[in-house]
Amino acid sequence: MSTMMMILLVCSIILITTLFLQNRSTGKKSNTPKSPPRFPLIGNLHQLGRHPHRSLCSLSQRYGPLMLLHFGRVPVLVVSSADAARDVLKTHDRVFASRPWTKITEKLLYNGRDVASAPYGEYWRQMKSVCVVHLLSNKMVRSFRDVREEEISLMIEKIRESSSLPQLQKTGNDFDEFLEKVLDDHVDGDRDGTDFVDVLLTIQRDKSVGFQLDRLSIKAIILDVFVGATDTSYTLMEWVMTELLRHRECLNKLQEEVRTICKGRSSVLEEDIQDMKYLKAVIKETLRLHPPLPLMAPHESTHDVRLREYDIPAGTQILISAWAIGREALTWGLDVEEFRPERHLDSSVDFRGQDFELIPFGAGRRICPAISFAVVLNEVVLATLVHQFDWRLPVELTEDQTNVAESTGLAIHRMFPLYAIASSTT
Repeated sequence: MSTMMMILLVCSIILITTLFLQNRSTGKKSNTPKSPPRFPLIGNLHQLGRHPHRSLCSLSQRYGPLMLLHFGRVPVLVVSSADAARDVLKTHDRVFASRPWTKITEKLLYNGRDVASAPYGEYWRQMKSVCVVHLLSNKMVRSFRDVREEEISLMIEKIRESSSLPQLQKTGNDFDEFLEKVLDDHVDGDRDGTDFVDVLLTIQRDKSVGFQLDRLSIKAIILDVFVGATDTSYTLMEWVMTELLRHRECLNKLQEEVRTICKGRSSVLEEDIQDMKYLKAVIKETLRLHPPLPLMAPHESTHDVRLREYDIPAGTQILISAWAIGREALTWGLDVEEFRPERHLDSSVDFRGQDFELIPFGAGRRICPAISFAVVLNEVVLATLVHQFDWRLPVELTEDQTNVAESTGLAIHRMFPLYAIASSTT
């Protein structure tokens, strides 16, 4: 048989099988959400494209805010509206509070022993409690003020020395070697003071959480802290500066606010931030248009549940599109694709998990516990950047005023690095 005949035969089998499945599914009553047509074996994987958050948003406009896909044989419920997200993350939060198991979880996240990817249960509750009490509480956030000020000062000095830096990519083994060194330094080193790693090692020795906290669990939690605190914050600042440089009037307005409040001083104080209404609006608008994780970390239903008029079986993965929710015209208006911080000045919608129209940090039981840490850091960094420097694009560089190319991946960066010229004001 020729190669061409073989290809035609395979295509015919796929077509016949697809039509058979479609006819079978339409021939009986189904109480599941609407689904796009899918291929055998791969399901809807071919429809994800290079930017899944955009592809899924387009599909949801046709099939609805609750849309059922299949990634291979795995059923995946895609949630693309604020109302639907409220049903998942509030009304039925307990059902959908778990995480699916993947090879990434096994190989890179220490078998799901970190807080972000651990299944819902007693282990996750205990580990989250340890992190919140000993690292992420408001008291602890305030205690790290000196560290933030020192790191921001170092950042400002590096900007003065160079307008851009090569990004270092670490592999899983690199992370593990680094984390092993961190633990060894805390066990064997002669250090002053106590930090979060010391707390974890103390809990391990004392067995005070009621179960064994082993070395892998400690490394997994530290990995959460490092990754969660660096990549997402860097991504947000990258998009903030991108939008401000594309909208010079917004940058000027922000600089005027910051420099007026900090007039006569060489630095920004954290207590200054509470009066910077436009700065908070700029960050909100950036999180709306460019959530660092456009598709939130997947949830998984632990048992059968009735969601609106649909039956969702146990074991269904849930993808909530913060990117699509941030672009709902019914919530944000017809200018939903425009960067306009002013829309937040008179709005009560916040991103701390109570308003489902803006959920870049998630909501419900699995909401990011480090919101307070992230917010104060990003606010002070942005205020310092526009206080200390005037910013402009290189003359030879022009930005597309309607679209900015995105990278692929879980966290969505710019496809190309942002090059900007910083001119010191001092």
